[in-house]
Amino acid sequence: GADGLIAVAAGAGGHAGTTSPMALIQEIREWFDGPLLLSGSIATGDAVLAAQAMGADLAYIGSAFIATEEADAEQAYKQAIVDYCADDIVYSSLFTGVHGNYLKPSIEAAGLDPHNLPESDPSKMDFGSGGNTDAKAWKNIWGCGQGIGAVKELGTAGDYVTKLTDQYQQAKQRINAL
Repeated sequence: GADGLIAVAAGAGGHAGTTSPMALIQEIREWFDGPLLLSGSIATGDAVLAAQAMGADLAYIGSAFIATEEADAEQAYKQAIVDYCADDIVYSSLFTGVHGNYLKPSIEAAGLDPHNLPESDPSKMDFGSGGNTDAKAWKNIWGCGQGIGAVKELGTAGDYVTKLTDQYQQAKQRINAL
């Protein structure tokens, strides 16, 4: 058994699911009543409340935190989170052998056509750097979730959490006013 689950729905960054968050949470709740977190395209307080309304206990936010000062990511990656949106994300298995969401501009910067990526052959994947050789080229392919369109500026993680909290409270007030 598990103490809790993180349900990775469609739109999550990096290795992503393909199932709608509504269907995923509903089906998991049919057999699991423990702590359940929802991941995938969550970047606002409104989305956190929506995850809870669907039956998740908590929301798991990833990509939006890349654009914070505390994130151990290169500055260009952080800025890309701010500059791009869901239309700039490609779903591919090429880079790790498992389907995931990646920022199209990082794929283009690696010299690849994001609209014509082949499927990977996991049996031929080599994840090591080979000792003294350079690191793999795909280390600069940036995983990213589809919720990044809500990220408008770089800042601290604390400022982002405060913003999420404010948005969450405003979303609850809107729902209660219905």
